[in-house]
Amino acid sequence: MGDLGRINQLIVTIGGQNLTFNLQVILMTWIVIGVLLFFGVMMTRRRGMLPHSMQVLGELFVGQFYQLTEDALGKEYVEKYAPLICSVFMFVVFSNWLGVFPHLEEPTKDLNTPLSLGIMGFFIAHYAGIRSKGFKAYAKEYFQPVFFMMPLNVIGELAKIISISFRLFGNIMGGSIIILVVSYLCYSLVLPPFLIAFFGIFVGTVQAFVFTMLTLVYISIQVK
Repeated sequence: MGDLGRINQLIVTIGGQNLTFNLQVILMTWIVIGVLLFFGVMMTRRRGMLPHSMQVLGELFVGQFYQLTEDALGKEYVEKYAPLICSVFMFVVFSNWLGVFPHLEEPTKDLNTPLSLGIMGFFIAHYAGIRSKGFKAYAKEYFQPVFFMMPLNVIGELAKIISISFRLFGNIMGGSIIILVVSYLCYSLVLPPFLIAFFGIFVGTVQAFVFTMLTLVYISIQVK
């Protein structure tokens, strides 16, 4: 949670169009992916009937999300969607925690990251709805309760992407702004570290859980 005004960009011109890449977000995202891969290897190596401590921790963690998925979608969809739900939570929560460490920034502080996750959840939810109901029954729901409500139903579905993305982005960016302002005002050795821990770990975990549960609810609405 550092300087908000400094953005390291790479601009690439292709066909007369400038494509702008935020190098900091890309680097932080790959750090999160690397951490997740490391934990994945540590949790799963030397698996056995008598589990070691890391295996027990991993099984307890994953088991909670399998149970949440089963409660929301039913047993028939657990194996298909529980790994996705667990992965989304781990990616978002590690992204939110990253700002706690010096010289690192949260990828979720850039709107492109939560928006990409929201769009991904949107397409997965609607793909699940088509697979579950069939395309005809899926499309028919947009004309309920009367046919002229179809545009509003479409807007309502698109609004879910905005809602879920801006909720995560707003909370992470808001926390960074508060920490920055307080740090400049009081120069305290106690309060800014406390705020970093509060917004990075507590608020970051809560927002990751909310984002994951909303994604699960959107899939559940489309499936049922």
